[in-house]
Order: sequence, then structure tokens, then C-alpha cells
Amino acid sequence: MKTYKTIFAVFVVILLLVIGSLAQTPLTSLDGAKVDVQSQKGKVVILAIGASWLPLSGKQADFANMLAKKYAGKDVVVYFVMTDSLLPKSRNYASNEDVRKFSATNKLGMPILRDPDGSATLKKFGVDEIPSFVILDKSGNKSGENFGGIDPKFDITVPIGKAVDKLL
Repeated sequence: MKTYKTIFAVFVVILLLVIGSLAQTPLTSLDGAKVDVQSQKGKVVILAIGASWLPLSGKQADFANMLAKKYAGKDVVVYFVMTDSLLPKSRNYASNEDVRKFSATNKLGMPILRDPDGSATLKKFGVDEIPSFVILDKSGNKSGENFGGIDPKFDITVPIGKAVDKLL
């Protein structure tokens, strides 16, 4: 009986470690460095969440660049998070070279992060459509609702800017 309790206890510990690591799936930069966007204490974080294959992500890149320029030198960090899968057999696969090409084409002026499985960030921040913007407050917590969808005729930087300004 003692052996079963020990095996069960080890199983529970391993399960909790696996669940914990999945809940904190880190984003990675194109050079492979892990980045925890929620640990940017004292800074407001804007996440532009898109995909290289999505036509509207080009317009999202324009908006993200506008936000990065507007908040340059302030306690605001802007990241472009690519949800393209790193798994070559996935239908939404994009290599780092594909992402670099997207970045160059759209003249992205902020760090680009990869979501390793393509959906962890969407689940973590409750994003149900891409492209979207998510704002994190100075404590690393999600602030307000996501700014989902991009209407090329509407300047989404205005409501995002108002939300960010309230947090500064």
C-alpha cells in the first residue's frame, strides 16, 4: 500500500509540474531567447497578436508601429506575437525566415516573438480572433478586453492609446 501511495504522490507532482509549465508557455524571440511578457514589471505591455499568413496582419503591423512610435521612451513595451506554428506539418507553419521576411516587408519596429505551438498565447489571454491587440498592466495582468479584428478604415490605435494612457 505504501508503494502505491508513493507512486501516486510522484505522479501528482509530475502532473502539476507539467500543467504549470503548459500554463506558462514562454514566448521566444527569433534568436530563441525565452521572453516572459508578464514579467515586464513597471511597464505597460502591448501585444499585437497576428500571423504571417493573415492578410490583415500587414495592417496590424502598421498599427503596431504607430503605437511603438507613440510610446517610445515611455514605460510601454510593444511586441508583435506571431501565432504561426513552428511545426512543419502544421497548415499554419512559418519558419523563422518566413517571419523575418514578414517583419522586413512590414518594417516592424518592435521585437517579434513566436508562440511555440501557435495557440498558447491565444488561450492564455482569451484571444478568439486574430489579428488582435492585448494590453497588460504594469503588474503583468491583462487589462480590459482584447482589441480584436482589424478594420483597415478604422484607426484602432486611438482606443488602444486611450486604454494605455489610463495605465501610465
